[in-house]
Amino acid sequence: MDPLSSIATGFGASAPAGWNPYLALLLISLGARFGWVKIADSFSFLTSTTAIVILVILVTLEVVADKVPTIDHFNDLIGTVIRPLAGAILFAAVGYNFDGNTWISYILGAVSAGSLHAIKASTRPLWTITTGGLANPVVSVFEDLGAGTVVILAMLAPLVSLLILLLLLFVVISLLMLLRRRVRRRPSAKISKV
Repeated sequence: MDPLSSIATGFGASAPAGWNPYLALLLISLGARFGWVKIADSFSFLTSTTAIVILVILVTLEVVADKVPTIDHFNDLIGTVIRPLAGAILFAAVGYNFDGNTWISYILGAVSAGSLHAIKASTRPLWTITTGGLANPVVSVFEDLGAGTVVILAMLAPLVSLLILLLLLFVVISLLMLLRRRVRRRPSAKISKV
């Protein structure tokens, strides 16, 4: 794989870990097992049946926890550590090796997943405020679908996955800006003096 496609695969696999780390890891594990993507030898343990079963359990827990009010915020708090770590592993497993300087891959993966996690964690309270928490499960479903789509495209069409990821980032950031403006315009409750 040429360096540009390899870097695109790294970003396409690692950034979605900021939304759902276990789904990204599971899809890359399955993709490597079925030959859709090549992973570095040091990460071949990801293709083991044990790793895949554990990831299926973790994906299930993540998907459910992210749909339940209050638990979703706690899940995001835990994700502050887990999501960048998963991104680092994913980029190092499938991305460009930078002439053996694996630490560059770890940093790029952690930063890309951490950035998406930061956007997710900062938008979730806005969704909660503006919709009373009713939109949180819907937004979470779209995050899961977006993460899965980008990771699958990272294996099959790396450059397309990078373009889709950039488009998703643009949409999410635009929505975030719109929500922030909406929250700022809300009239604050007036306190009446007795």
